[in-house]
Amino acid sequence: MDGPTKSPSRAPRYILGISAYYHDSAAALICDGVLVAAAQEERFTRKKHDPGFPAYAVSFCLEFAGIGLSQVDYVVFYDKPLLKFERLLETYLSFAPQGLSSFLKAMPVWLKEKLYLKKELRSQLCAVSGMKAGDLPPLLFSAHHQSHAASAFFPSPYEKAAVLCLDGVGEWATTSAWVGDGNTLSPLWEIDFPHSLGLLYSAFTYYLGFKVNSGEYKVMGLAPYGRPLYADLIREHLVDVKPDGSFRLDMAYFGYCTGLRMTSPAFEALFDMPVRQSESSALTQKHMDIAASIQQVTNDIVLLLARTLHKETGMENLCLAGGVALNCVANAEVIRESGFSSVWIQPAAGDAGGAPGAAWAAWYLYLKQARELVRPDGMNGACLGPEYSDQSIEAVVGQYSGVAERLGDDGLFERVAGLIAEGKVIGWFQGRMEFGPRALGHRSILGDPRRRDMQEIMNLKIKFRESFRPFAPSVLEENASEWFDCDYDSPYMLTTAPVALKKRCNNEAGDLSGLEQLKMLRSEIPAVTHVDFSARLQTVGEAGGSARYRRLLQAFNNLTGCPVLINTSFNVRGEPIVATPEDAYRCFMATDMDYLVMGNHVLAKADQPVNEAFRDHVEKFELD
Repeated sequence: MDGPTKSPSRAPRYILGISAYYHDSAAALICDGVLVAAAQEERFTRKKHDPGFPAYAVSFCLEFAGIGLSQVDYVVFYDKPLLKFERLLETYLSFAPQGLSSFLKAMPVWLKEKLYLKKELRSQLCAVSGMKAGDLPPLLFSAHHQSHAASAFFPSPYEKAAVLCLDGVGEWATTSAWVGDGNTLSPLWEIDFPHSLGLLYSAFTYYLGFKVNSGEYKVMGLAPYGRPLYADLIREHLVDVKPDGSFRLDMAYFGYCTGLRMTSPAFEALFDMPVRQSESSALTQKHMDIAASIQQVTNDIVLLLARTLHKETGMENLCLAGGVALNCVANAEVIRESGFSSVWIQPAAGDAGGAPGAAWAAWYLYLKQARELVRPDGMNGACLGPEYSDQSIEAVVGQYSGVAERLGDDGLFERVAGLIAEGKVIGWFQGRMEFGPRALGHRSILGDPRRRDMQEIMNLKIKFRESFRPFAPSVLEENASEWFDCDYDSPYMLTTAPVALKKRCNNEAGDLSGLEQLKMLRSEIPAVTHVDFSARLQTVGEAGGSARYRRLLQAFNNLTGCPVLINTSFNVRGEPIVATPEDAYRCFMATDMDYLVMGNHVLAKADQPVNEAFRDHVEKFELD
């Protein structure tokens, strides 16, 4: 994105970033380089991974800032559709005639939403704002991986850093390396489609019966139940990995270039097992071993790439973005073993993060504005979505004839800590909604990690999801190293850390395998200790916008001597995280949560009127 030389700026200047039309569409607004609002469209439409134009998210961002679209200087889209169209055409020509059917199916969508995207975007912006097309702000386009790189570097706390972006595919790039320095971002090298670590991992997601672009974290959660017995087979046949981490896939085993399947018959023959047909099908030890194998190969590739980048640049800081940067296990390997002194990961590392990334790319790379570092970072703890007043909460409670008790702050945190210590499951709805895939103490379901049965209770009765899925712990930042083998902060729940040795228990269940390992008592906080003694960790400090959640953790620690809580996202399986008080109340009533705490209002399930419609409402999500 080349632009004019720097000129005197007027204040305030707004730039609206948009990501859309693939998955996880989002909008983000920056004011003079500062990110003031960001949200994913799925939270408003209640369609998980909604790819459509983010009309509601755009409206929220503008309303939050108190401006209209006419006051925005630029609207920036997060990738370049013509380059994507070029890749689609070249891919078809390379594999013709095998991909003809998928090519013909894709064309109507591309012609409407992609090739003529500028017209489509202007039409949607007119609909949102009521403006005429000729009056809209100028429209800019940032390359996909440039948007990812900008989202990683510009809000980071570093003046200089190496940047590594890994995902499925942008226009052409699937992996790219950059150097960030002040307000500049310079590309170093890239690996292009169809050779993609993200698509390799997604192929295994598909093969193991999970949904592509949403089930990858299930593969990551399943991996510790298995052994990487097939890692060498993957390296020998599917992906050729060089010592510097660069790689090439053998496309004979994959179908994503020529059809609507991720894998080819050769893939199934290689592992001597058909594709698992649905998430309700039985999981075998072989499925678990295959998950462990692709996770091991992914760890190795990401670590090799990071080490190469460290050697090439000589820099001490690394920034990560792209969908693969949501792989917490691989991230932990990079943090521990890559040689970088410090690693910062964009909390909305997937396509949603392309929205603020595109806006920052315009601000720094197009307008060439000066950059000021923000501590601890420029993401405001990812607390960038809407928040709701006491009056809004009271209105929703009244709408459903609900019963709520309103407590002052002095009593609220002690009361809720006591309920959790009693084994109650709490829906926790506070402040601004998080941006990105993780609930960080604003739209969370909370429980006591010391209870051995809490993982099963929350998985089956609250989340309606697979029993093997681990839950994440939140821990007070100052107590993290006492409970986990972790000497760094993890505010965005984007890395794993082993539970500290002194907090572990002996394996009382003997030599177990597969899902039987769930019977093991592994630590003093068994509900958040995975079968390999790891935990997907969130550290909660004084900075970052989670003051109320921190107070609850402190109250629980004062009461129990344990500074850790179970923290899982406030939703059921297949549903986006709740956004509004009404979403929260409906989810609360549709599950076996015991209490709902919205702001200072405490609602006990036993006190609420029975309404079977809430159960009907949530059923549509359970099998997603």
